[in-house]
Amino acid sequence: MLLLGAVRYSLYTLAKNAVTGHRHWPPAWRQPEPKKKYAVVVIGGGGHGLATAYYLARNHGLRDVAVLEKSHLGGGNTGRNTTIVRSNYLLDANAKFYEHSLKLWEKLSRDLNFNLMFSQRGVLNLAHSDPQLDEFARRGNAMRLNGIDAVFLDRAGVQAKVPLLDCSPRTRFPVMGGLLQPRAGTARHDSVAWGYARAASARGVDLIENCEVTAMRRAGNRISGVDTNRGFIQAGKVAIAVAGNSSRVAAMAGLRLPIESHVLQAMVSEPVKPMLDTVVTSGIAHMYISQSDKGELVFGGDLDGYNSYAQRGNLPVLERIIQAAVTLFPAISRMRLLRTWGGVMDMSMDGSPIIGKLPPPNLYFNGGWCYGGFKATPASGWCFAHTIANDAPHPLNEAFTLSRFQRGFLIDEKGAGATPGAH
Repeated sequence: MLLLGAVRYSLYTLAKNAVTGHRHWPPAWRQPEPKKKYAVVVIGGGGHGLATAYYLARNHGLRDVAVLEKSHLGGGNTGRNTTIVRSNYLLDANAKFYEHSLKLWEKLSRDLNFNLMFSQRGVLNLAHSDPQLDEFARRGNAMRLNGIDAVFLDRAGVQAKVPLLDCSPRTRFPVMGGLLQPRAGTARHDSVAWGYARAASARGVDLIENCEVTAMRRAGNRISGVDTNRGFIQAGKVAIAVAGNSSRVAAMAGLRLPIESHVLQAMVSEPVKPMLDTVVTSGIAHMYISQSDKGELVFGGDLDGYNSYAQRGNLPVLERIIQAAVTLFPAISRMRLLRTWGGVMDMSMDGSPIIGKLPPPNLYFNGGWCYGGFKATPASGWCFAHTIANDAPHPLNEAFTLSRFQRGFLIDEKGAGATPGAH
């Protein structure tokens, strides 16, 4: 009866707002004025910053927290990715971290009480050569040793899984097999930002939009607070989670990070009826493709290859990606392209993220996600919140310190896990 009553109320609310021009919906989160001082200031109102604030409040009881976003929540790279979620990594540190993230994804809609449109449709990595078959067998075995689902498919298995894929022997990219992670899939990127924002706000976190950080102030060896276009905000701790702009913000604290920023392009086609019920990636073709809930084909490739902070790309890369997509899926050759965009990737030197403390004792950093930022959102927020609250890393992010580059303990996953389609 309670469920029936809730459904009736929801239908009544939907109908009432439909006939009144949708002018009376309650705000999803509060719009407070910034206070003069917070225990924790999180710079960056994307998925990672919002998840961090939420877990600070939920897991650690820290509610005197502000998230500062220079535009609107989720308006940066969170809203410019291609929604893929997976944990098919080779090395232990990444495998355990991303598997924790995937397990959080599996119950996140219920946790946030917000539909994230999480779809476990699977992610299939295509193998086009004997060395790739060997590498995929190695990675699949490593995944299973870490308790992660992995299924190795031969050519017939790939063709049965993806009927429209060209598996003929004379194609430019001959398919010899593939590695499937059935539990992987996609989620709606905007919903992730909105869900975390709504839940964090409900727990007392202040979400301050249109509040750009312009400088950091020091008191001795500590960061005393941040200057913004809405005034100075004093902070006990400052956390940076600004994918694509990490180097710029860290420079405000006088730091130079081992990170480069590159453009990663993506595009969508016109919507069509369901034709692809999994995510397909090809490392050799530098292309990945999936189908959205609206019927659009979402696809993209590798980096543009030059440093940039621009959220746009160039035509040669788009042409190469489209050529690869049409080669693998000849049936889409007559479809029209709907739109393209670019996201800014913070690329670390070993393909793995940095989550931990920076030299000022009250400054914390979350970045360098390369292609893996979106799918890491829940575990990133979980571990970053733990690090901030306890001044010590969570076991899952102990390996992701900045000092690993100095000590030589790299987590070199650029060739195994961070393949196109992961951002």
